[in-house]
Amino acid sequence: MTRQPILGAILTGGRSSRFGSNKADAQWNGRSLVEHAAAMLEQHVDTVVRVGGDGEVPDLPHPHLGPLGGIAGALDHAASHGFATVVTIGCDMPRVPIALLTALLRRAPAYCSDAPVLGHWPAALGAQLLGWLEREDRSVRGWARRIGALPIASPVPLGNVNTQEDLLAL
Repeated sequence: MTRQPILGAILTGGRSSRFGSNKADAQWNGRSLVEHAAAMLEQHVDTVVRVGGDGEVPDLPHPHLGPLGGIAGALDHAASHGFATVVTIGCDMPRVPIALLTALLRRAPAYCSDAPVLGHWPAALGAQLLGWLEREDRSVRGWARRIGALPIASPVPLGNVNTQEDLLAL
């Protein structure tokens, strides 16, 4: 069976207000956080893009909707460029266990129950997500439940960088 093309999407559109500067550009172990995320995804997907902020793909339907706006932008980009599914990750997640990524890639839709922005989504769900964004509930977890996404727990605690202290603790 031929594998369908997968887009990797790094969500970089957050305001980074608790961090104090753009988290995507923050340095850890000699590389930016977004470079760490890209290196991780490149092993499992066909193409990697940055979504939101200064990335090549805009949040939809407009900026500042949180992670779902980034996921919506990624799904739209994937569908219009021939990708079947999208793996999303936050730029602030520099260490994700390979076993978790592998488990997510087995089925779409699926998401990490510990960090729902990390997920594997069918590109065809873009229009449905745009409709969901018109609601008051803009949580990734709520949308994932609505579409029947499989929750997958991480085998280890995930590092998530929200503050300078979080970065130092990695």
